[in-house]
Amino acid sequence: MQDAIAKADTLIEAMGWIRRFRGKTTVIKLGGSLLEDREAIQHLLLDVIFMETVGMKPVIVHGGGPSINRAMEQAAITPNWVKGRRVTDQATLSIVEKVLAGEITQYLTDEIERLGGRAVNLNFAGGSNVLQGEKLLIDDEDGSQLDLGFVGHVTRVDRTVIESVAYANQVPVIPSMAIDEQGQKYNVNADTAAMAVAEALGAEKLIFLSDVNGVRRDKHDPATIIHSLSADEARGLIRDKVIDAGMIPKIEACLSTLSRGVRQVHIIDGRLRHSLLLEIYTTSGVGTEIVQTRKSPAVQS
Repeated sequence: MQDAIAKADTLIEAMGWIRRFRGKTTVIKLGGSLLEDREAIQHLLLDVIFMETVGMKPVIVHGGGPSINRAMEQAAITPNWVKGRRVTDQATLSIVEKVLAGEITQYLTDEIERLGGRAVNLNFAGGSNVLQGEKLLIDDEDGSQLDLGFVGHVTRVDRTVIESVAYANQVPVIPSMAIDEQGQKYNVNADTAAMAVAEALGAEKLIFLSDVNGVRRDKHDPATIIHSLSADEARGLIRDKVIDAGMIPKIEACLSTLSRGVRQVHIIDGRLRHSLLLEIYTTSGVGTEIVQTRKSPAVQS
């Protein structure tokens, strides 16, 4: 009986959050490393189905780096990286499209359906080119611009198509690829693709699922996680070098997204069972939430 009462108490705690976020859009970015863990993905997709069932509008944007690397190795193509981005020639682009916009997107859609939910695969094959884009040129140290081949960035998001799917009680599944007006396809960084979708939809939340549990005071100690940060507090942690190395561009991207209308950005460990539900529907959460401003100026740890 006590176990049953405890479960009821958990549902009561969740009820307030369910009411608050009912009808709100949450963009969920699935990283490539997580996609290698099929058990973790199954639990995450069950969370997504629960979110849709109780009235939220989840939208999935995914990458797939490790799977692309494996396919390139099988094709005897050596990956080439410049400033953290995959140089994408025509042969590489074909593999990216086959793996990312084909196999992975279809797998996620099929798995949601298998688990009892409803999903729509918004990739090129169905003619649902919801991410429009153009070639991305990045600045080199000498001031020149580097051409990475068929690497692009999102310039426009077809909000109407995504919202029509979500409001039909289905989960949109979007690969991080874009297409331009001439029909040229581009490989797009999954973080920036998810940001573009969240901003276009005016999302309540953008959630980055990764293999770390959030922002930490000591990056080597998961127990030092900071559960809630304002934008100013996050900038202060960057200045104080508490946030450093590879976490800096991710946090700066989060802050940019907040400035463009997304209300909350979360960084959570997708390997933790039901991490999405624990972050959204419990008071304490399990990751780091970043907001533009917080009611309390104190940083929680």
